[in-house]
Amino acid sequence: MMNNTIDPITMTVISNALDTIAKEMGIVMMNTAYSPIFNEGRDFSCALFDENAEMIALAECVPAQLGAMAVTAEWTIDEIGKENFHEGDVYLHNDPYRGGCHLPEYCTVAPAFYKGELLGFLATIGHMAETGGKVPGGFPGDAVEVFQEGLRLPPVKIVDRGKDVDDIWNIIMANVRTPRYSYGDLRAMIAACERGKMGFTELVNKYGLEYFRNVVKELKDYAERRMRAEIDEIPDGTYKAEGYYADNDGVVDKPFKFKVKIIVKGSQMIVDYTGSDRQAQGPINSTYGVTQSGTWNALLHLVRSRDIPGNIGRYRPVKTIVPPGTVVNVEYPNPSVGGNSENHMHIVDLIFQALKEAVPDRVPAEIGGSSIAVTYGGTHPDTGEPYTLYNSDPCGWGGRPWGDGNNCVNPYNGNCNMIPAECLETRFPVVYHEWCLRDDSGGAGKYRGGLGMIKTFTVTAPEMRFSSFVEREAIAPLGIWGGKSGEKTAILVRLAGDKKWSTFKERFGTACNGKFSDIKLKRGDSVRIFIPGGGGWGDPQERPLDLISRDVEEGFVSKERAAKDYEVAFKIAQSKLQIDLKKTAEIRERGRKNRKAKHGRQIGSSC
Repeated sequence: MMNNTIDPITMTVISNALDTIAKEMGIVMMNTAYSPIFNEGRDFSCALFDENAEMIALAECVPAQLGAMAVTAEWTIDEIGKENFHEGDVYLHNDPYRGGCHLPEYCTVAPAFYKGELLGFLATIGHMAETGGKVPGGFPGDAVEVFQEGLRLPPVKIVDRGKDVDDIWNIIMANVRTPRYSYGDLRAMIAACERGKMGFTELVNKYGLEYFRNVVKELKDYAERRMRAEIDEIPDGTYKAEGYYADNDGVVDKPFKFKVKIIVKGSQMIVDYTGSDRQAQGPINSTYGVTQSGTWNALLHLVRSRDIPGNIGRYRPVKTIVPPGTVVNVEYPNPSVGGNSENHMHIVDLIFQALKEAVPDRVPAEIGGSSIAVTYGGTHPDTGEPYTLYNSDPCGWGGRPWGDGNNCVNPYNGNCNMIPAECLETRFPVVYHEWCLRDDSGGAGKYRGGLGMIKTFTVTAPEMRFSSFVEREAIAPLGIWGGKSGEKTAILVRLAGDKKWSTFKERFGTACNGKFSDIKLKRGDSVRIFIPGGGGWGDPQERPLDLISRDVEEGFVSKERAAKDYEVAFKIAQSKLQIDLKKTAEIRERGRKNRKAKHGRQIGSSC
């Protein structure tokens, strides 16, 4: 029962205040960081923890980071020991084998004290644009060990009682290609923690430490009760799913299987990934933190309540079993840089697939399912300074039980912004010629899959080192309940003077089309990326004809594709394209007689 001394209004006020502190930390990050991935893309997250290292509030930033942060920060605090934190300390950590997302995700943890007593911890986590390692941008698509992914740091003290630990700073700056930007971004993360400490201590000073701790305990218990009530609505049972989700690992061009068994009993859920493929040689592996985060993210997409407090309590009813040494729980020294950017979405879609029978009114078709992680770097011809970029892009979301999928929205793991073309062209030696919706990329269905994009840019530097890590190039995003698959990814290159586009495998002999590293592009070379759409939901013939007409009129679906996928015929009436109802009825009647059900995941090259 709720403590009678804690009224629900005050509890809500404190909960919202904690969330606001986390959001203010994010504003500091955005306004003070040097790299576009932070100040434009907002690929970072901020959270608060209590004195027991349990998450008590978060800013709704990047889901993959927020879920993993509950593991990463706790691991850091446990490893260092609470008694070894002092006022003014900041610890830094990016070790993927210690609960992290992947190596580029740097996490800072700082303690907050109140009248000499440990109050809790502030943490920020962000995707650093440069990490050292094999390639600029720290995203080698064909890495075979963690050392190629960048500088790996266990929890180390970077600020000691308010004073920089120069040796640690010097080590980091000596191992990155763009020390000025890396320095500025780390300073932004530390500044965010400082802002969080101010808000944290001000809040406790207002309510008193004992009362505040009682409220926090109740908030965690309240979040747990709310989540248990949500799980209790899912019918008891054992739900399973498995399938090939990862195209390849960048080293061997073969798909990887993911498997899950979900046991729902009352208000408790067990999610077991036993049976997933062994860990890959290449960097498609997920860390434990990624898989844990993907599990929680999937559940949060399925619950009806959107106001469950963002603390550790809402995760307590879910137990995960993630066997070590598998593609969903990598062991040292195998790489994992792509597991966070890609596998997180695969894990969410896998859980959706398992629970589609249990909650059919909530589960969407598969998302486009790739962050389209491309990186490049070199020396800028205008300034003579080194540059690196990590860039990710949105994709089409799957059709849903209540409507079409979103066009070009960041995938489940991201919640990030697109970095504008104007920023990219100003900061980096590229020129964009095409940046548009990709017509016909969403799978047909009663509710259509969202559209992906097409992006084309040309290199303006004498040389650029280019790397790629994209998924859904061989395995299309599946539709559900009769919906059709979305279109797959393709990443193409056209060298200066060439007349046709080629895959990187064709032009440079890479092991895989979408995953490779350190391709030397020259001035005038161009890259074109076809970003996937989401799968369709439901039988395409159940889509209202007026929506099909609207899709064609707005250019989302071509007339030819609509005729094929929806079995409709068009005519010109009153100088306007319209659906011919009579011919459409005839076509559909013939189709019903000849149609054969097609099931299963399609695997094959898109080029």
